[in-house]
Amino acid sequence: MDTTSDSDISLTRIGSRAIVLGIAAIVLILALAAVLLFLNLPDTNEFNARVLQIFNENADLTGNAELRLLEILAQSGTTFAEVLVSYRGVIFVLILFASLLLITSLVLVLALIALNRKLAQVQKTGIQVSSLVISRAERKVYINDLEFNLTEAAVEAMAVLAEARMDGEMLTGTQLESVISGRRESDCEEAAGATRIKRLRDSLGNQMVSELLVRNIARQGYMLAVEKDVIRMI
Repeated sequence: MDTTSDSDISLTRIGSRAIVLGIAAIVLILALAAVLLFLNLPDTNEFNARVLQIFNENADLTGNAELRLLEILAQSGTTFAEVLVSYRGVIFVLILFASLLLITSLVLVLALIALNRKLAQVQKTGIQVSSLVISRAERKVYINDLEFNLTEAAVEAMAVLAEARMDGEMLTGTQLESVISGRRESDCEEAAGATRIKRLRDSLGNQMVSELLVRNIARQGYMLAVEKDVIRMI
C-alpha cells in the first residue's frame, strides 16, 4: 500500500534541493578561495625582476666577486620561480582534494539522515510479517522466509506471546513468567519475565528483527507486533 503523502514528497524535494545547493555552495566557496589564493601568490618572475633591477642600478659593479654574487642571485631567482610553480600545483591538488572530501562528507551525512528517517519509519510501523510459524517440537520459528533455531525456553516464551496476540492481549513480565512457570502471578517477578524476553530476543539473533517483532509497550506489557491471522503454531 502506497502511504506516501504530499508532505513526504515535498520534504523529499526540499532534501534534494538542499543537497544540490549544498554541493554547489561548497564548490563555489572553494573555487573562490582558490582564486583569491592564486591571485595573492607572488609572481614567479618577481624575484628575477628584482635581480635585474639590481643589475641595472649597479652597473658599476665590475669585480669578479660582485659579478659572481649577481650570478648567484640570478640562479636563486630561477630556482625560486620553479619552486613557486610546484607550490601552485600542490595547492591546486590540495584544494581539489578538500573539495572532494567536503562533498563526500555532505553526501554521507545526508545519506545517514535519510537512513535514520527510514529506520524511524520502520520502528514506527514495525516489520511486515506475512507468516509466523512456531514449531515447539522442532524448537524453531519461521518468520516470512527466515528460520530461527531457538532454545526450549525461548520457544515457550514466543508461543505464549503468540497465544496472547491471537487473543488480542498483552502480557506483563509477571504474567509471562506465571503462564510459563505455572505459578501464581503473586509468586512471580517482573524481572523474570523481562529476562525471558531478553533471552528470546537474543535467540532470534537479528537485533532489528527481535526489537521490532517483540515490542515492549510502556506500562502495558509485551506483545508480538504482527497481525493475528499470520500466526500459526504447529
